[in-house]
Amino acid sequence: MPLVQTRGAASAQGFGEFAQAATAITYIEDVFSTYLYTGTGAAQTVTNGIDLSTKGGLVWVKSRAGASGAEDHILVDTVRGTSSGLRTNTTGAAGGSAGFTSFDTTGFSFGSAFGVRNDASTTYASWTFREQPKFFDVVTYTGTGVARTVAHNLGSVPGCIIVKKTSGLSFWSVYHRSTGATQVGFLDGTNAFSTSSPYWNDTEPTSSVFTVGIAGAVNDSGQTYVAYLFAHDAGGFGLTGTDNVISCGSYTGNGSTTGPTVTLGYEPQWLMIKKSSAISGSESWAIWDNMRNSGLWDDWLIANDAQAEQVNNANVAVQITSTGFFPNATNNTANSYVNTSGSTYIYIAIRRGPMAVPTVGTSVFIPTSTATATSPGATATTNFPVDLSIYALRNLAGLNSIFFDKLRGTSSTSSKSLVSSGTAAEASSGSNGIGIQSNTTVTENWTGGGGYTNILWNFRRAPSFFDEVCYTGTGSATTFSHNLTVAPQMMIVKRRSGGADWTVYHVAMGATKYTFLDGSTELTGTMWNNTTPTSSVFSVDDSYYVNYAANTYVAYLFATLAGVSKVGSYTGTGALQTVNCGFTTGARFVLIHRIDSGSNNWFVYDSARGITSGDDPYLALNSTAAEVTGTNYVDTTAVGFQVTAAAPSGLNASGGTYIFLAIA
Repeated sequence: MPLVQTRGAASAQGFGEFAQAATAITYIEDVFSTYLYTGTGAAQTVTNGIDLSTKGGLVWVKSRAGASGAEDHILVDTVRGTSSGLRTNTTGAAGGSAGFTSFDTTGFSFGSAFGVRNDASTTYASWTFREQPKFFDVVTYTGTGVARTVAHNLGSVPGCIIVKKTSGLSFWSVYHRSTGATQVGFLDGTNAFSTSSPYWNDTEPTSSVFTVGIAGAVNDSGQTYVAYLFAHDAGGFGLTGTDNVISCGSYTGNGSTTGPTVTLGYEPQWLMIKKSSAISGSESWAIWDNMRNSGLWDDWLIANDAQAEQVNNANVAVQITSTGFFPNATNNTANSYVNTSGSTYIYIAIRRGPMAVPTVGTSVFIPTSTATATSPGATATTNFPVDLSIYALRNLAGLNSIFFDKLRGTSSTSSKSLVSSGTAAEASSGSNGIGIQSNTTVTENWTGGGGYTNILWNFRRAPSFFDEVCYTGTGSATTFSHNLTVAPQMMIVKRRSGGADWTVYHVAMGATKYTFLDGSTELTGTMWNNTTPTSSVFSVDDSYYVNYAANTYVAYLFATLAGVSKVGSYTGTGALQTVNCGFTTGARFVLIHRIDSGSNNWFVYDSARGITSGDDPYLALNSTAAEVTGTNYVDTTAVGFQVTAAAPSGLNASGGTYIFLAIA
C-alpha cells in the first residue's frame, strides 16, 4: 500500500509526522487543550489549536480567581450551539446566551456577556474536548420514557458517560465503567455512586450504543438530552494508531500521604477524581490540570461547585509520574478528595502532549533576553507552553544559572530553584523566581530593583527532543521511566533534597563515564549502572549523586532530532572549524564542554544575545560570573556552528575532546 504524505494539524506549529494509507495521524494536542486566560470584559478569541468548527466538540470554562472567582462552570458544545450553555454545578436546563460567539478552526471566541465569565482581571481555565473516535463524542437525543438505546460515534466502548437533560431541571447523571451499569453518580453533587436500574437499565454500553432506562434525568418522554462520552484505553493515536490518550479507571485509597500508584502508561495532563464509594462519606468531583499545576498538583477546581480555585501549596493532592499518578495528600481536605483509607475513587485521565515529534527548533526552544524590572518583573513571550526555563543575569555576577521548571513547581509568587554553578539542594525562590504557569509566557519576578539584563533559555518537553523526570531514589541500582520516546543521548541529573554535583551522561562518553556540570573532566564510574539508556528507561546506580534512598532527584534528558537538535562531540583543531549538526538555518543555542583535560567551563551561546561573526557573548553554566563580551569564539553557520581559531582551550585546543548540545 503506498504511503500518502499527510500531516496532522499539529504540523503548523512545528510538529507532525507523515501518515499512512491516507489516514491522518492524530495526537492528543489535536483533540484536547487546557488554555488559561484572563477576562477583559470585551470580546476575546482563544487560540488553542483545536478545530471545533469542522470537527465539533465541547468547551468547558471555569473562573479560577479574581473579582468573580466564584462563578458557575459553563459548558457549550457544537451540537447544541454557542447559545446553549450548561452548568455542572446546577440542575438547571440549558438556555440563554453563554456568551460564546463562534466555534473556530483553532479554538473558540466569546463576547463580553456575563454568562461566559469574562470579567476583567478574573483568571479562567478552559478545557476543550474535540470529537474524535476513541477519545470523545457528543450525542443529543430525545427521551421516550421507556428503556432505549442511543447510538454514538465514539468508535469504542465508553469508559464514562455524562448525561444532562437540556429541556428542564435534572441531575447530571454519570456512568463509569469502574462502577458499572447498575450504578449511577451525579456530577452536580457529592453523593457516592449508588445502585439504580432506571438510569442505565443495568446494561453496559457497547462500541456503537449506550442504554438509558426510565429515569427522568436520562429519558423522560419528549425531553431533550445531551450525552458526553469519554473513551477508555482505546488506542487510536500516535504514529502507529495504538497509543492510548484517555483512561477511565479506579483505585482504593490507603489513607497515607503516599497513596496507591495508578499506572496509565503515560504522564497525564488532566485529571478528574471522584470518591465513588460510601466509606467515610461523600466527596466532590475535583479537577486538576498541568497548566494550573506543577508536578505536585495542589490547585483544584470542583465540578459540582461554583467556588474559586483552591490554591494552597500545603494541600498537595496528587503527584504526577512519567507513567501515571499517585495520591500525595498532605492534609485532611486533600486526602478526602483522593485517598481516604478503604474508599474507592474513580477518575478520568488525559495524556500529556505534545505527542508529535517537532520539526522545527522554534516550536520547542526560545531564548529571550529582557531587561530586569521590579516585581512583578519582565515577561518573556514564547509560542509554546514552557516546561524548563534557565535564568541568568547577564550583567551581574553571582546569580548564574538557575533552573526553574514546571514539573518541580513554579508559580507567579514562588518557584523551586536549582543553581547549576553549585551543589546546593533545591530551594524555594520566594518572590524572586520564574513563573511559567501560562500558555505562552514566562514571568520573571525580581524584587532587587531594575537596571539589569538577563537571559531566559526556554524549553518545551517534546518527543525525541527533551524530557524531564522527577523521581525518588531507591538506594539500589534501578531504572526509571521517561517519555523521550528515543534513547537519551545527554542526561543532566541533580539531587534535589540534598547537596550534590550535577551529574552528566553523554553518548560520546558512554555509560561507564560521567562528568559534572561544575566543570570536571570525563570521569570513570558506575553512575549509570554501566547501562546505556533506552527509549523507555534510564539506569542509575546507588550513589547519592543519582539515587540515594528516599532522596528526590530531577533528570533532564536530551536527544538528537534531525533539523531540531544535535547531541554530539568534536575534536579541537586550534583552527577555524565547522561543526555540522545537520541544520539548515544554523544553531540558535550551543552548549559546549571539554572533557579530556582540566576543569573547563560549560560555555553557552544563543541567538538572543548574539551568535554571529564578531562579538559572541557567552555565559557558563558552572560559573557565577557575569556575561563575557568582546570575544569571537563561536559563530553560527547554516549547518550548525563554528569554533574559531581565536577560541581558548576550553573550546578548541588541538586534539581536545568536546561534547555539545546544539538547537536549531
